[in-house]
Amino acid sequence: MTDLSRFPITQKWPAQHPDRLQLYSLPTPNGVKVSILLEELGLPYEAHLVSFQTNDQFSPEFLSLNPNNKIPAILDPNGPGGEPLALFESGAILIYLAEKGGRFLPTDPARRYETLQWLMFQMGGVGPMFGQLGFFHKFAGKEFEDKRPRDRYVAESKRLLGVLDQRLSGRDWIMGDDYTIADIALWPWVNTFLSFYEAGDLVGFSEFKNVQRVLTAFLAREAVQRGLNSPARG
Repeated sequence: MTDLSRFPITQKWPAQHPDRLQLYSLPTPNGVKVSILLEELGLPYEAHLVSFQTNDQFSPEFLSLNPNNKIPAILDPNGPGGEPLALFESGAILIYLAEKGGRFLPTDPARRYETLQWLMFQMGGVGPMFGQLGFFHKFAGKEFEDKRPRDRYVAESKRLLGVLDQRLSGRDWIMGDDYTIADIALWPWVNTFLSFYEAGDLVGFSEFKNVQRVLTAFLAREAVQRGLNSPARG
C-alpha cells in the first residue's frame, strides 16, 4: 500500500484509499474541471472537500500542497516514475491527467497545441472575466454606485462569448469532433456564469446560439453530471 504520510495534507484529510489519486477541491468552476476529467477518464480517485466556509484553503496542511491557497489540488500516489506527485493549478492538472489517461488531449503536435491555446483562453480570459463580472453583478460589487467596473467586465465577457460562439460555428466541440480538456475547462465556467451568477441577460446570452448548443451537449454527459457534484458538499 502506498504511504502518503510524508505529505502534511493527509493529516487534515486522511486518505482512506491511499492507492487512489487524492483530489482536494470544491464544486466551483475551477474545481469541477478536475473532477469531471477524472470521471471522464474513469480514474479511481478520492475526493476531499476543501471548505471555504471554514477557510480550509488557508490551513497549513492545504498550503503545504498549494502555497497559492486555491483549489483544486491533487496528490497522485502513482506519479511519474511511480513516485507520488503533488500538483496545483487546474490547467496544469488537466494536462497532466489527460496525458496520464491517454485521452482528451490530441497526440498530433499541431492539434495538441491548438487545444492548449483554447485551454489558455479559458485560464487567461473566460475564468477571470466571468468571475469578476460575477462579483460586480451578484455579490458586494452590486453596491458600488460607479457601474464602470461592472460594465467593463460585461463588455469583455460578451466579447469572449462572441469569440467562443464563432469558434463553435460548424463544430460539435472546441476542437471539432474531438471532445477535449479545452471543453472540460470552458463549459463549467459558462454554466456557472448562467446558473450561479445569473448574468445571462446582462450579456445577451440568447444571442450566442452555438454556445447554448454546446453547453447543452456538455451538461448532458453522465460523467459531467457526476463531476459537477464532486466532492459532495458537506
